[in-house]
Amino acid sequence: MSDHMFDEMYGTTEPGKGEIRGAYSGYCEWLDEQEPEYLRRKQRDADREFRRTGITFNVYGEDDAEERLIPFDTVPRIITGSEWRRLSKGIEQRVRALNAFMHDLYHRQEIIRSGRLPQRLFRDNVAWLPHMVGFTPPGGVYTHIVGIDLVRTGPDEFMVLEDNARTPSGVSYMLENRETMMAMFPDLFTQVQVRPVANYPRRLAKSLAACAPPAASDKPVVAVLTPGIYNSAYFEHAFLADQMGAELVEGSDLRVIDGRVAMRTTRGYEPIDVIYRRVDDDYLDPLTFNPNSVLGIPGIMDVYRAGGVTIANAPGTGISDDKAIYSFMSEIVEFYTGEKPLLPNVETWRCAEADSLKYVLDNLAELVVKEVHGSGGYGMLIGPTSSKKEISTFRRKLEANPENYIAQPTLSLSTVPIFQKSGLAPRHVDLRPYVLVSPDGVDITPGGLTRVAMKKGSLVVNSSQGGGTKDTWVLDD
Repeated sequence: MSDHMFDEMYGTTEPGKGEIRGAYSGYCEWLDEQEPEYLRRKQRDADREFRRTGITFNVYGEDDAEERLIPFDTVPRIITGSEWRRLSKGIEQRVRALNAFMHDLYHRQEIIRSGRLPQRLFRDNVAWLPHMVGFTPPGGVYTHIVGIDLVRTGPDEFMVLEDNARTPSGVSYMLENRETMMAMFPDLFTQVQVRPVANYPRRLAKSLAACAPPAASDKPVVAVLTPGIYNSAYFEHAFLADQMGAELVEGSDLRVIDGRVAMRTTRGYEPIDVIYRRVDDDYLDPLTFNPNSVLGIPGIMDVYRAGGVTIANAPGTGISDDKAIYSFMSEIVEFYTGEKPLLPNVETWRCAEADSLKYVLDNLAELVVKEVHGSGGYGMLIGPTSSKKEISTFRRKLEANPENYIAQPTLSLSTVPIFQKSGLAPRHVDLRPYVLVSPDGVDITPGGLTRVAMKKGSLVVNSSQGGGTKDTWVLDD
């Protein structure tokens, strides 16, 4: 991997060589007029604002869960209108294919019959739910909210790193980042025309209401189901419910009455039509899944299958987040749309296949290896930054259970500068646009969440691993 990568502001990270790219021209004109001390003060103000608002997340796996502030950087990530239009076409194509794939997997399984997808991929897959077989969710929508993780490696090279169709998180940071930037730098937004994101909660509420079940009234009641205050994303659950004007509920607030899911109110129990759940499949219904769950609602799956409630995202959609399934996404897109994918995947070796496994074992020091069901940057090996001991430990894991892993090349992720006391410094970024799906169509919010690796040279952008966030601008051109 070369030392000098594609930088979205300057074109290259090579000192003194780049020149401002078109997307950043308006921002850089403004930036040149600002005093460095003013910018430093504003960065400190932004940090204080985030602490005051309580925008934190919990980190598990240490001695006890601790709350951390996600670092926010005040240099925006900027995408031109024409780049965004191209990206949007590719995102929409992929999300439509994912939804069609879910329907097929739980019905006729044409893609498996055709030989395009091996049956082993879902036969032993924990995300596969037999309870969904033969059932079509209201409106035919499985993936109501999708987060597609994109990486950029050059001026025109965008690729999909992974799909998040189970319960994609982080949208509250997209909204708060924009609000903070507009409060800090109001003059900047009069100088540069940026497409708004603040209407996402309204669009989400509208999209969910359009997926209401047959039993719903004319004005569907939407609720956000949270596991509770100890969940790492609780801030986001409460924030979205508040912004949507929806009820925030826990499993203990709900019960099944007369074939409907109803929530406790001061006027007694009242039916809910759409549940935007932030609870994993396994905990949704103790009568169907994990009998020890206290987070779900006993009997909700029976109501769901009878058309009495919509669950977003549909149970069983997690199978499309599987990294082994991801490696077949170009075949999946082609199978259901009849078109070549507009957004390519990152080259992927499936360790379940003998030739691929041999290649991966021979090249561990150069590759990134990920668990098939893993997320959040856990359970992975980044070859170029790992010690010989870490590589040999991982080699044993890989040899013992090759089906559990895929491998990818170490990508030259694009960089965007972050603001430091000494000035601007390049850091690697990715992008998670948020996509809403309803019978009315596919709605993509212009921008999304840019995650940034705050450590020099690091490729890991996950907040659980020390990454931060930036405001993402799509220019109104």
